[in-house]
Amino acid sequence: MDKLIITAALTGAETTKEANPALPISPEEIAQAACLCQQAGASMVHLHARKPDGDSTQDAKVFGEIISGIRKRCDVIVQVSTGGAVGMTPEERLQPVQLNPEMATLSTGSVNFGDDLFVNTMEDIRTFAKTMIAKGVKPEIEAFDSGMVQNALTLVKQGILELPLHFDFVLGVPGAMPGTPEALMYMKSLLPAGCTWTVAGIGRTELPLGAMAIILGGHVRVGFEDNVYYKRGQLAESNAQLVQRIARLAEELGREVATPAEARKILHL
Repeated sequence: MDKLIITAALTGAETTKEANPALPISPEEIAQAACLCQQAGASMVHLHARKPDGDSTQDAKVFGEIISGIRKRCDVIVQVSTGGAVGMTPEERLQPVQLNPEMATLSTGSVNFGDDLFVNTMEDIRTFAKTMIAKGVKPEIEAFDSGMVQNALTLVKQGILELPLHFDFVLGVPGAMPGTPEALMYMKSLLPAGCTWTVAGIGRTELPLGAMAIILGGHVRVGFEDNVYYKRGQLAESNAQLVQRIARLAEELGREVATPAEARKILHL
């Protein structure tokens, strides 16, 4: 079994400081949070960017400031979001890929987000995938539902992507696959041999699904993008606190946590 890759999703596009005052917003805050998460056991950070007023942005300049700040402090794997925020154009969403990060998310289908709709046409998915490959950026297939796994495998059949792929199962979004053990086991069953996977449980599903992933040989994403609470009624103090808990649980379960260098080997970066 591979060592455990812990990803810290630091900010997201929707989480606000009203939800948790510890949310990092500025490039400086996000870079500092990233390196504190590495110290706590994370080998990868998943990045969104914000404007000074807190609104989400895909501006490559802001992402560049964040990535530069991280690189000055630590060697954690940088993965940028191309999901952006609901309603952004594909052109907006692709901007940070131009910075040649090591990884970027590739959402391979459309899905309801509560009352909103996150739209990804097959034409746009192919464009995103081809752009990442051309820039030498490894895609993480972001799957909110089982059909998104099938769409990713269609890209393999079309010669756009190659196996093995790395997936992130985002479970528990209202309108998408639920954050249940049964859903995780089903998503895992769809993957071809050799593929790696991470689970991002939304809200209260973050910890139990993370524990399952540790046991099943998967990897774990935690952070304020997905969950602002440490436990019921208690806000998390930081992203690093959520990372520390998964690292501690992995140690108790006898699974070593990967360093960034080890994670790069596991993911073939």
